[in-house]
Amino acid sequence: MFVGRQSELQKLNKLYDSDRFECAIIYGRRRVGKTTLINEFIKDKDTIFFTGLETNSKENLENLSRSIMGLRNGFDVPSPIFNSFQDALDNVYELAKDKRIVMVIDEYPYLAGSYQGMSSLLQIQIDHKYKNSKLMLILCGSSMSFMENQVLGYKSPLYGRRTAQYKLRPFDYFQSKEYYSRFKPEDLAVIYGITGGVPQYLAQMDDTLSVEDNMKRSFFDSSAYLFEEPGNLLKQEVREPAHYNAIIRAIASGSSKNSEISSKVELPTSACTAYLNNLISLGILRKETPITESSTKKTIYAIEDNMFRFWYRFVPDNISLIQAGMADRVWKKVEPQLPAFMGRVFEDICKQWLWRENAAANLPILFTNLGRWWGNDPIRKCEAEIDILAYADDDHAIFGECKWTNGYVDTGVLDSLVQRSELFRYRYKYLYLFAKTGFTVGCSEKAKQIGATLITFSEMN
Repeated sequence: MFVGRQSELQKLNKLYDSDRFECAIIYGRRRVGKTTLINEFIKDKDTIFFTGLETNSKENLENLSRSIMGLRNGFDVPSPIFNSFQDALDNVYELAKDKRIVMVIDEYPYLAGSYQGMSSLLQIQIDHKYKNSKLMLILCGSSMSFMENQVLGYKSPLYGRRTAQYKLRPFDYFQSKEYYSRFKPEDLAVIYGITGGVPQYLAQMDDTLSVEDNMKRSFFDSSAYLFEEPGNLLKQEVREPAHYNAIIRAIASGSSKNSEISSKVELPTSACTAYLNNLISLGILRKETPITESSTKKTIYAIEDNMFRFWYRFVPDNISLIQAGMADRVWKKVEPQLPAFMGRVFEDICKQWLWRENAAANLPILFTNLGRWWGNDPIRKCEAEIDILAYADDDHAIFGECKWTNGYVDTGVLDSLVQRSELFRYRYKYLYLFAKTGFTVGCSEKAKQIGATLITFSEMN
């Protein structure tokens, strides 16, 4: 079943309908659905589909030759092997000279790694042959740093040759809803939180089961796919998974600054920085600064992939119980901690809701920046934090607070938001409180008095 990515699919089909040379670059982290999107796009089209392997150039040339000759002669006929990549790509030109052909090179970084001249060879083919053909070339890759630097980057031989590019990201909460029909919104929020909206992880969840049963089946079972996933993914992507594993665990346990992380994992700060940057390029971590500031002095690191955040928070400490088949006991330990885990997830959902309302022009301002803020409160002489701060200029801003609790949000939360908004000099301030369950009568009355907006999770669905 193909879910989501309708916008990307429509754009790819529009490129295809141009009937002239097109070069689309598709990239994104592993498991995000790149190949699924491509397969949906090519299912009714004449296509050469080749997947680069992490092997030598000889084997990649053999596989590329079979893919090309498979379209020409059928896959049941023994295929000759081209003498060179040049010959193979020349043959593609002959096929696409007068006929619309799609050529997909999946995992392009592996092919380029096995044959260093591949990008230069493709550039020459595009400039001298393909641009006069009906070929639609798709280059796809999971190594985001490679695709951004070695394919899309200014110094790449392929720079300027692409006619479209698509960076696929995990689904947001609202897109994830398309996968299921039976989950209640609150349960779906948790499912979104523990999968991070990654399509392949979402596909592991079953909406005929409870959240508890899905967790026990997918995470708290030593034979489950997601039980091994973080380790398997790191082994695929990095050379020293032990260091990366320790860094993610340090962040999951509360360390956020480079100095704190490097101290905890006993690595020099410079080495730790390199590992952190690699994890950011893989989409596992993110670097944050307060939304109104650009100073790197306040930079912190957080786990971007919520599935990783969930796994590293709850699985390593319970490995022995999981391997002993005691999933019920693990669940009893994890369940009381879920609201705290979901706090950050709910912030993400609220931000996603605001971006959607912003695009629909349903908010009092049209903001261009949205994020978290933290810093010093000189009036009360303490550290302060604001879950959401969105602004477009120096006069207008939205301040938001998000609470994922079963109880009703009381006036104190609204009072704190008012106080923290006073740290800023925006002329027009719009206050938003988001709550999982609802608000007390007192909070609702005060919100009316000061013009604050109260939003329950049910109202966001």
